Amino acid sequence: MPTPPRPPVPLDLRPTIARPAPERRSPPVVAPTRNPFKRYWRAVSDADESWGQRIFVAVGVPLALGLGAAGLAVGAFLIYAWSLLPETPDAYALARATRSQPTIVYDVRGERLTQFEPAFREWVPLDSIPVHLVDALIATEDRAFYDHSGVDLRRTVGAIWNTVRGRREGGSTITQQLARNLFPEEIGNAGTVERKTKEAMAARAIERENTKREILEAYLNTVPFLYNAHGVEMAARTYFGTHAPDLTVTQSAMLVAMLKGPNLYNPVRHPEAATARRDLVLRLMAAQGKIDPVAADSFRAEPLGVDLQPQPSTYSAAPHFTAAVRRELDEWATARGYDVDRDGLVVRTTLDLTMQRAAEAAVAERATRLQRTADAQWGRGVPRRALDAALRTTTAYARARDAGADAEAALATVRDDAALVDSTIGVVRRVEAALVAIQPETGAVRAYVGSRDFGVDEYDHAGVALRQPGSTFKAFVYAGALQRGYAPEDTLGGGSAEVELDDGTTWRPAGGSTRGTLADALAFSKNAATARLTQEVGAHRVALVARRMGVTSDLDVVPSIGLGTSPVTLLEMVSAYGTIANDGLRREPRLITRIETASGTVLDSFGGTGNQALTRRDARNLLDMLRGVVERGTGRPLREMGATGDLAGKTGTTQDYADGWFIAMRPGLAVGAWVGFNDQRVTFRSKQTGEGSRTALPVVGDFLLRVQDRLPDVSFPPPPGRYQALDIDPDGDSLLVDEPSVADVTPDDYEWAFGEDPSDPAPIDAPEVVRPVEEKPDLRQLPPSSRRIGWGGDGQRADPPTEAPAPTRNPNNRGGMTAEEMIERAKEDG
Repeated sequence: MPTPPRPPVPLDLRPTIARPAPERRSPPVVAPTRNPFKRYWRAVSDADESWGQRIFVAVGVPLALGLGAAGLAVGAFLIYAWSLLPETPDAYALARATRSQPTIVYDVRGERLTQFEPAFREWVPLDSIPVHLVDALIATEDRAFYDHSGVDLRRTVGAIWNTVRGRREGGSTITQQLARNLFPEEIGNAGTVERKTKEAMAARAIERENTKREILEAYLNTVPFLYNAHGVEMAARTYFGTHAPDLTVTQSAMLVAMLKGPNLYNPVRHPEAATARRDLVLRLMAAQGKIDPVAADSFRAEPLGVDLQPQPSTYSAAPHFTAAVRRELDEWATARGYDVDRDGLVVRTTLDLTMQRAAEAAVAERATRLQRTADAQWGRGVPRRALDAALRTTTAYARARDAGADAEAALATVRDDAALVDSTIGVVRRVEAALVAIQPETGAVRAYVGSRDFGVDEYDHAGVALRQPGSTFKAFVYAGALQRGYAPEDTLGGGSAEVELDDGTTWRPAGGSTRGTLADALAFSKNAATARLTQEVGAHRVALVARRMGVTSDLDVVPSIGLGTSPVTLLEMVSAYGTIANDGLRREPRLITRIETASGTVLDSFGGTGNQALTRRDARNLLDMLRGVVERGTGRPLREMGATGDLAGKTGTTQDYADGWFIAMRPGLAVGAWVGFNDQRVTFRSKQTGEGSRTALPVVGDFLLRVQDRLPDVSFPPPPGRYQALDIDPDGDSLLVDEPSVADVTPDDYEWAFGEDPSDPAPIDAPEVVRPVEEKPDLRQLPPSSRRIGWGGDGQRADPPTEAPAPTRNPNNRGGMTAEEMIERAKEDG
């Protein structure tokens, strides 16, 4: 039966009422913030991503950015560190520095003269340093010393971070401090990132090349303290009057306390701060079990016990000589890659310390006497220009200029300071002197005194100062005359000397007539005769002869050259006279014989061949003429002083007695002295007190009296045509020579006389010598046309011509040589 249909659903005819949409609530209002992390988190929280995505964004992005930034920072720092490598000491330099030893300089007999090092210290092995000193150092400065490899990363990063923030902080390990102590210029002391980086790199290099014990030993021997003390040995002497092995616990703690800041914790000037810091070191030692706490309390109760004994700077038995040695040694070391201050070289020199002491005593004694003369002559004054020049070098003048005063106002200010003026007058009026002694056969410098007192005047008047030599230069004029064919007994004829200059004027030198023999003219130092002879010989030849004989300074080729108007050094003049004493064979002045390692390996020996500057005949004739100076001429006071032996020499005096010279020769020795003032406007004020025979000659004489017993008792070979005196044997069997000739004495005899081993002949070769700084001559003391003749338009000295013009015939030539023959003779002589 079919299912009946469902009745239709009645339509709801009521009006449809729309339901309101659910209310959308707006996010809560949140106060703004400047914190970048909070702002970032809010942005992530408000995103539509899932919570997993939100966490990834919130954590991953900052992490990636942080890692990227860190990588960039590390990379930038590595690049920065790489850029500092060329300026940072490498492992080789550090290894040399940690094992550095000073260079020791010895005299000819092995006596110590001085040592060269960056600072005055004495090395002490670690085994000789008290254990409690090492414990105090590690407990205070670097507790992790045995655990790190040169750098304590935590402390270093913290120090760099604080440095960037402007807060200076320590953090350097003992190894880093050692690097800074060894290379203060390369690494520096400023609290900068650059210094910290260099320090760390250098410390790593030190640790790779050295053991911990070696690092401790190097540190304790190089760490600087005050009062010129470097290393614990010098510090022990300076502050406690003891030695490093004898330091007590409290003394060791005091020295370690100073490392934090030597000035701040100076036990002499700041005892309270020093005591507090020392007590802290003792507490740290007790805390780390290095000393018993009860003992630490008793140690803290002890006084500092400081006994200040400041140590002198590096001592030198011959300061000017060793300074000259240092100049040569620096040149040698630079060319060969050695470090003079650290490589422990051994330098053997030519100096005879016994002779050096005699030379210093002679200079001091005679200069003191001359000072009394100068003081009496000048009273309380000196030339105004000389005083003003000296005042301009004072610190007070410099301060006035820095304050804005002009030159005149600053000078007026210091002139008003009576105490300063008085002390400056004393400096200006101070008599200075120098002495050099050379062994002619080898060129070895046996004595070298550069000033009256190195502690007062360090300027080297022996090898650096250029002064006019006066009549000592006449020897080269007469040497040139002998080369031209003159003989000592030749005469120049009467009359005065007249030299026509290029400007048409005539120069008439004072100093007697030209009458007499050449030997007399030299013996009595006749200026007119020498000037005329210079005219005959030629100024150019005089300059060439002087240069070949050993004068290395530039010379003014002027008519007055023979009277000694061209400045030279004492060292080169004595060397040139040594050429005369050595039969005309020139040897360059020699300071160093050889250089060795500390173990005795010879690195270099100094030598070279000499040159025959004069023929033997001319040298012996010239020597005989100079012998007349001492026996009957201006040098006769040398005999009156009691000097013995076969002597020859020459006096010299410059205009207004500004310079006094005397150079003497005897077998085995050439010695010369200069006396004067630093400012040439200050002079001795009379002939009786200012001539070289009264100033420099007594210095040489005093020296010879002190050493003549050590010199060979021989005589120079006689000049050509003369013979030694002979005594007839009473038995008539033989002839006895009055005294031995220098020609019969071997070099070994000379070496023995000067203290060397006769079985070890001295090297006769000569090294290159450091040349003195050039200075212009005093043009006021030259004849009128000298300014034009001796100097070019650009103000440079004119070098002497390499070839001399043909000599004219000498009317007094007894040998009858023609002009052509004389030309050939000149060529043969060079």
